[in-house]
Parts: sequence; structure tokens; C-alpha cells
Amino acid sequence: MATFATPDQLLVIIDPVARSTDGESVRIAKDVLGAGAASTKVCLPESPEEFARMLQRRGSRRPVLIGDDRALVRTVALLHRRRELAGCVLSVVPVGPVLGVAHALGVPTGAVAAARAVLDGTERRLDMLVDDSDGVVLGALRIPPLPADSSAADPSGAGSSGAPSSGGGPHGRPWLHSLVRTLAHSRTARPSRLAAAPPSPGPARLRVEVDGETLVDLDQPVEAVSVTPGASGTAEVVVRPLSLGADAAPIEARGRTVTVSGADFRYRADASVAGPVRRRTWTVREGALGLMLPGR
Repeated sequence: MATFATPDQLLVIIDPVARSTDGESVRIAKDVLGAGAASTKVCLPESPEEFARMLQRRGSRRPVLIGDDRALVRTVALLHRRRELAGCVLSVVPVGPVLGVAHALGVPTGAVAAARAVLDGTERRLDMLVDDSDGVVLGALRIPPLPADSSAADPSGAGSSGAPSSGGGPHGRPWLHSLVRTLAHSRTARPSRLAAAPPSPGPARLRVEVDGETLVDLDQPVEAVSVTPGASGTAEVVVRPLSLGADAAPIEARGRTVTVSGADFRYRADASVAGPVRRRTWTVREGALGLMLPGR
């Protein structure tokens, strides 16, 4: 049975990357949380294994992560694999070198504002993607992954994905283009399964299916595919066909399941690059992630 923590009982887990890259923001966040909560336990894990043990032993305390996108995705993945997300409300103070996912989800950018949202914010249930290997995607995925210097070459930040530019969604989640710009500089999180993006990804022949319907088949080369959790339990899928002369209009669809298959391909999911794989299916889990965000 899940144990629900009271807002005044906090388990603050500080990722080592946050401590080494921005100790001042970590200190500020600790001070704000310590002053506003009746009981705060601070943990300083030194390894992913120790991080996992501390999270597992949180008891009745509400977990608060001080760290970057890689630490956030790792935390959500651990809770998902243990089937504890439904009974857990996560709080995040973004500190570290890669922060695009947290910000895209609506977490404030400053240490003080984010810590205040931990104490005074509102729980919101956000959609996320889960793939057929039990991996999670919180913000967006892109095939092929953007090379490290693509954001400089593409001022829109969208590369060739064709994702539209607009304001935030119902949960304060901006569209894909701003997220991809930030994630283009991130490094891999799990070396055993992930690899760096190829320097110059070319067109690919992929079959993209949305809810069992073929959106594009192997006979149509594509420049890019992007998938991001949308609203009401659907994913937003954008396929950019290979342009031969005139610009090819992007193909867009929404659905609950997205399957991509074809020759070996890599993809960027949040702050990491995964693959190569020949087939992968992502399914939207509606309201799977409980996150403390500023009240409206």
C-alpha cells in the first residue's frame, strides 16, 4: 500500500552533479526548504546505487530532488519500475548543467522559486511516455538525435522536426522546439545502453504507426520524427518527410501509442540518446507523474 507523506516531511536528495556544478544554488534551496518545512532530512548520495537506496527508504517523507534533467529522469524511472509513481508526488529544484526537461514541465528556473513551489505549490498530474523496454520519456523524443551543434545551426531550435512554435500547454509544458534546443547539448546517462548522436544524421526509412495506423512507411524517406506527450492522454507526433527541392509539409497526428520500426535507429529521449534499435513502441500514461508546480 502506498504511503502518502505530509507536506512538512521532506526527504531532500541532492544529486552529486548539482553539488559539484552549482553549490550556491544547492545551499539556497536547502535554506529555503529547511526554513519552510517542519522536518527536512537531507541526503547526499555519491552513486546511482546509493541514490536508489535513499529514495527507496524515504518512508513517509515526500521526496524532493535537487538536480538536473538526468537526475529527474532517473528518479522517475526508479519510481516507475517499482510501480510507486501513483502513490508519490515528486518535487524538483532544478540545479545542474541540463535543465530543459524540468523547465518544460513547468518547474521554476530559480532555486528560490523552485523551493517555494516545493513548499507552497500544487500537485499536478502530467502525462509521460513509457516504451516497451520500460523506459520513460517526460519531455520529448526525436529520431534521429540532434547532433551537438545543431541548435547553433538552426535558430528555431527545432532542427528538421517541423514542430510548431506556440505557448505552453495545459500543464505549463512548452512545445517541442524549445525543449529540443536545450537538450541538444546533453550527454548520455547510461553508457551501457546509450551512445552519442552521430555527427551528421541523414534521412532514414522508417515506418511510423500511430494507434495502429501507418503514418509513414518505409518507401518514404524521412528527415526527422518527433513525439511529445500532449494533453488528455495523447502524444503529438510530427514526421518531416525528406525534402526534394520544395519543402515537404510535415505530417502530424495524435494518438496513445506510437511505434517506429525500420533500419537501426537512435533516438534522443529527454536528456539521453538511446539505441540503436529496430523497433520501439511508446505508450502514453495519462497523469502518471505527480509533480509539485507553482499554483495557478
